[in-house]
Amino acid sequence: MKRLLLLTFLMIMATGCSVVETMSEGVKHSQEVSDDLEREIGSRPFVGFNWNNSSLTVTVTFNGIPANRTIEEIAALSRSSVKTRFKQEPQNIIIGFRLPGKGS
Repeated sequence: MKRLLLLTFLMIMATGCSVVETMSEGVKHSQEVSDDLEREIGSRPFVGFNWNNSSLTVTVTFNGIPANRTIEEIAALSRSSVKTRFKQEPQNIIIGFRLPGKGS
């Protein structure tokens, strides 16, 4: 019985370490993508990520629409950086632009 409890505890701890490592690596990769895009586009986006059932989705959100690049260029640069930094082909890359509201 004690052996079973110890084994269960060790398995839970190993799983927890893997989750923490995955999250910290994801945050690091998000910051790298944000740095890349700021350097290339001149506007620093917020980059988020979500792994669901081993499927990666990355969200890139700019504060306004960058004036010096087309949407196609922004998409190509975002796709390239995400694929390079995350080292995994994302299932989805969502690119958005935060626009001020009517009263702002």
